[in-house]
Amino acid sequence: MSTSPNVRQTYAASLATSGLAAKFEHVLTAEHDTFLWRLDDYPWKKSLWNFHPEVEIHLIRKSSGTAYIGDFIGTFNPGDLTVVGSNLPHDWVSHIAKGERIDQRDLVVQFHPDKINQVGNILPEMKRLNAFLTASQRGLRYSGSTARRASVLLERIGATRGLERLVEFLRVLDLLAGSSEFEVLSSAEFSPTIDPATLDTIQRAIAYIHGHFMENVQLPDVASAVNMSTNTFSRLFIKNTGRSFTDYILSLRIGRACRILSESDVSITDICYEVGYRNLSNFNRSFLRAVGRTPSDYRRASRGKRVSEY
Repeated sequence: MSTSPNVRQTYAASLATSGLAAKFEHVLTAEHDTFLWRLDDYPWKKSLWNFHPEVEIHLIRKSSGTAYIGDFIGTFNPGDLTVVGSNLPHDWVSHIAKGERIDQRDLVVQFHPDKINQVGNILPEMKRLNAFLTASQRGLRYSGSTARRASVLLERIGATRGLERLVEFLRVLDLLAGSSEFEVLSSAEFSPTIDPATLDTIQRAIAYIHGHFMENVQLPDVASAVNMSTNTFSRLFIKNTGRSFTDYILSLRIGRACRILSESDVSITDICYEVGYRNLSNFNRSFLRAVGRTPSDYRRASRGKRVSEY
C-alpha cells in the first residue's frame, strides 16, 4: 500500500541509528570492480536515510516494512526490487523491536553511472541503458517476472568472479532496461537540498526522534537536539522531506502499532500508550485515518500473514 502524495509520511532511518552520529554513505568499490555487491543485515550502520551518486539496485530478501524513496512512501515485502538513481534519498525500515536483527535482509548492488556512460562512448550497445539510468533518478520498483528473474540473477552474482561476474551484472541491467514491469516512485517535483551537511542534520534529527517517538516528543525538542531554532528546523525538515514533523511522528507510531497488532495479542489500549499516544480515542482516529481501518479490524485482517500494511 502506498499513500497519496498529500498524505505521504516522512522518511525514516533505522532504529540502529538512534544515539549515533549519522554519516553520509560513501560507496567504496574496489579498484578492479565495476560495481559493489553485498548482503546487508538489518539494522546496521548504513541502514539510514541516505543518498549517494551511485545507482543502487536493492532487493528485499526478508522482512516487510516501510519504503521511503524520494517523497514516496509505501510498504515493502520479500522479493521487492527497487532501482534508486543517483542522489535520490532512500531508506527501507523494518518495524522491529529494539535488539531484534534480520540477517541478510537486503541484497544491494551499487555502481556509478559514469562508468556505464563512458563505456557507451566505445560500445554503442551500452547506450541502450541511458534511458534506464535517467528514469531511475525518480526510483523504479519492478514487479512480475522481471523482479523474479532479476532476483535470481542478482543472487547468482555473489557466487561469481571476474568476467563472469560482470556478464551477470550486465544481464541484470539489460533485463531491467528492457522491461515495462515497473512503477515510478518519487514525484518529479521532489528536490531536496543534496549536501552532506543538510543530510547530516536530517539524519541526526531522525535518530533523535527514533529514540523518543514513544514519548511526548515535540518539534522544539528535536530542533534543540540539532542546534537549530524551531522555525528554521521546521522549514528545513519540510523542504527536505516534503512533509511535516507531525506527519513523520505519525508514520513511526502507526508503523510500530501495525507491527505489534499483527504479531502479538497485546491489548489495543496498551499498544496506544506504548507507541506514544496518551488518549485511546486519538489513537483510534489516527490509525483509521492512516491505515483505512480500525486497529481491531487491522489485527483480524493480519492474522496468519504477519505483514505490515503501513
